[in-house]
Amino acid sequence: MAAGIDYPPYFGISPDRAADALGPPVGTAGFATISEACRRGRDDLAARGLDETGEKRLRLFSTWEITKYLIPVAPAHFRRVLRQNPGLPQGRSETEGGAKWFSLDEVLRLRAHFGAEGSKTKEYRPYRPEGAPAKIVAVANFKGGVGKTSTAAHLAMSAALDGYRVLVVDLDSQGSMSSIFGLRVEDEWETVFPLIARHYAEGLVAENQRLAARGESPQPLDETLSDAMKVRAGDVIARTHWPNIDLIGAQLNLYWSEFQIPVWRISHRGWKLWDALGDILAADGVLSDYDIVILDTPPALGYLTINGLAAADVLLVPTGASFLEFDSTGRFFDMLHATFASIEDSETMAARALGRDGLAFEWDAVRTVLTRYDAGQQAEMAGLMQAYLGQTLAPQRQDYTALIGQAGEQVSGIYEADYRDFNRETYVRGRATFDESWAALKALLIGIWRREERGMRKAG
Repeated sequence: MAAGIDYPPYFGISPDRAADALGPPVGTAGFATISEACRRGRDDLAARGLDETGEKRLRLFSTWEITKYLIPVAPAHFRRVLRQNPGLPQGRSETEGGAKWFSLDEVLRLRAHFGAEGSKTKEYRPYRPEGAPAKIVAVANFKGGVGKTSTAAHLAMSAALDGYRVLVVDLDSQGSMSSIFGLRVEDEWETVFPLIARHYAEGLVAENQRLAARGESPQPLDETLSDAMKVRAGDVIARTHWPNIDLIGAQLNLYWSEFQIPVWRISHRGWKLWDALGDILAADGVLSDYDIVILDTPPALGYLTINGLAAADVLLVPTGASFLEFDSTGRFFDMLHATFASIEDSETMAARALGRDGLAFEWDAVRTVLTRYDAGQQAEMAGLMQAYLGQTLAPQRQDYTALIGQAGEQVSGIYEADYRDFNRETYVRGRATFDESWAALKALLIGIWRREERGMRKAG
């Protein structure tokens, strides 16, 4: 090649040097070696967020944070209330006369006190009508890398900081959500698998009773189904280091549900597989025990995702502001339409043959959310997407900031980051993007609850 010309790196590659650098071929066992290296690295990174006992622990919150983000009172009034009520949590200081820090458990107690004794014009306690069931929020997209799990985790943390009781359900066999909350899931019996199996088994028992009444032979329940009949949601719900966030975790074996569910459906055609998760959560009292249930779905439109979407009241679809992600999201909605329309058509046809009403799925709200947003590079694309999607695209953008990047490296959420590791401006700017996303979701949930209240009053 001519000297002095800066050629691109794909010119002049030596076949001999390329062959020497190639390394030996990789067999099947090589995947296990790579997997083990990833496991060791993952455990090392996850351990950085653990305390001396090997458990994940939520950090403390300062008076500044509490009065700015958690309880709407002036700092001076907050301190005065503590002095007047020595039975309330008083916090702890790291230095003589230094700032007071409180656990989230203590913050929740303080919020309850202000809710009972404070101004009736302020919002101290989270809004949820008496007797109203929890709202289920599914976060879904079949394209990976759009911030689906990160969005779901941060919304759960936002809701918890706001005082809501939150259940997170990890439906993704990769188990990323479980890792964020420090949960180790041993096998599929600690996931939603036994709950879905139980729903099928209960349906099969009912079908067998009908068969027996007609003098026909019943279908046997195998050991898996018999064991699943004994499992309740509470058996697989795990505590997290957040006092008001619980979790149903996931791990690799959960993926076998995608193969087992269609086998069950073939064996019992009357089983409404799409209702399994929603029915079980309702039957086991989960919708009474929690205020919000957040479902983190796999990046595919499989049976677990269909279960999550069918159970949901609200569907959030994270997406990036690029042509390829916009195109992929459009195809995702196209697949949603085809899938649920097909279920509706087949079920309605069967129902009408028996003189019953047909099936119609409905969601209280569907929103797409722009994630990992760069205003300097993506504003034009975001504007175009907004013009086409209208209300379906939430106007809030999840900006990518230094705070978000560092939190991801430490296997934690931005709300778990100590603002003293940044300057306050960086911290405020970093969490603002998720505060706005939570505010938008909270407005949807409150609006849905209030609409239901109005409907009940009108009906009653």
